[in-house]
Amino acid sequence: MLDLYYWTTPNGHKITLFLEEAALPYRLIPVNISVGDQFKPEFLRIAPNNRIPALVDHDPVDGGAPISLFESGAILLYLAEKTGHFIAHDVRGRVEVLQWLFWQMAGLGPMAGQNHHFVQYAPEKIPYAMTRYINETNRLYGVLNNRLQNRAFVAGDDYTIADMAIYPWIVPHLRQLQNLNDFPHVKRWLEKIAARPATQRAYEVAKTVNTQPTVNEDAKKILFGQTAEALKAR
Repeated sequence: MLDLYYWTTPNGHKITLFLEEAALPYRLIPVNISVGDQFKPEFLRIAPNNRIPALVDHDPVDGGAPISLFESGAILLYLAEKTGHFIAHDVRGRVEVLQWLFWQMAGLGPMAGQNHHFVQYAPEKIPYAMTRYINETNRLYGVLNNRLQNRAFVAGDDYTIADMAIYPWIVPHLRQLQNLNDFPHVKRWLEKIAARPATQRAYEVAKTVNTQPTVNEDAKKILFGQTAEALKAR
């Protein structure tokens, strides 16, 4: 059995996409980051960076004690290696999957995340910051569009953990002030993944967990005012 510590963010969606695709049994443990659940000691024991998602595998392949993981990319890679699914088995194919997985982790996720912050949540509109991250998000969409020009999925013909990592960060393209009509290959890819039954199941799960995904002023203080003191206080 797998325990998934989860909230309804793009990084959380990555893992439910995999679990639903692989039909793995899992227990969903909501971590409401808007009220500070990510600072509870029991969560910090498995996720010291106080971020979702986190995973505990109670049945690791070595037969030993449960394995806990944090960081969505590490979790995807662990699950792919454990199951043998959604990652290429040859060295060249594996390289393609991993470099696009890390492209999302190091590029698309952080830049789109800053886009979300300055466009949607910042208490004051800072034109330089907004333009900086809107433009960088746009550049990354262009990189992805070029990559998908002659491929069904980012690593080739097969759907992999690289697609699962990237997809949830493209879903909120309107919030990121991006026009998918400018990126026809990304649009085709997005629609193809959205039509997968496992994708639809994963996003239905999200609806049962978080019925009010708005971020209010109290939540902003928790989400955007964190320092090391937040960890000491819990």
